[in-house]
Amino acid sequence: MAVADEPATLSLAAAVAARVKPGDIIALTGDLGAGKTTFARGFIHALTGGGEEVPSPTFTLVQLYETAIGMIYHFDLYRLNVPEEAYELGVEEAFAGGISLIEWPEKLGSLLPADRLSVALDYGVQPTARRITLTGGAPWMRRLREAGLG
Repeated sequence: MAVADEPATLSLAAAVAARVKPGDIIALTGDLGAGKTTFARGFIHALTGGGEEVPSPTFTLVQLYETAIGMIYHFDLYRLNVPEEAYELGVEEAFAGGISLIEWPEKLGSLLPADRLSVALDYGVQPTARRITLTGGAPWMRRLREAGLG
């Protein structure tokens, strides 16, 4: 789907957040500057009430956010050298019962669960526009349809 600008990206992220549950994994892909962190910020603000500062976890590799429905683990795996380094970041705990937002999920290799929502962000025609593609298994696609997103 096409989104015109950052507020539209934040709105889409909030709509996805409204359908999330503990144990969900959301893989954010796209080039540098495509909007992965913007999407994550909108998602996190939707579940925390918007008062949280949501920096990119590029240097910390993971940021945690407490919400009423569970802990959000916001991973930025760009600097991982090997997938197994993710264990040190708490990826097993996140997958078991948290809500995982993962930037650069391809760095997990075979550790990335197949049961996930993939959010691919690409540049649009206009400088602020993006093309966002949501894909996942049947349970995710059903939730997205219920939200009017699929």
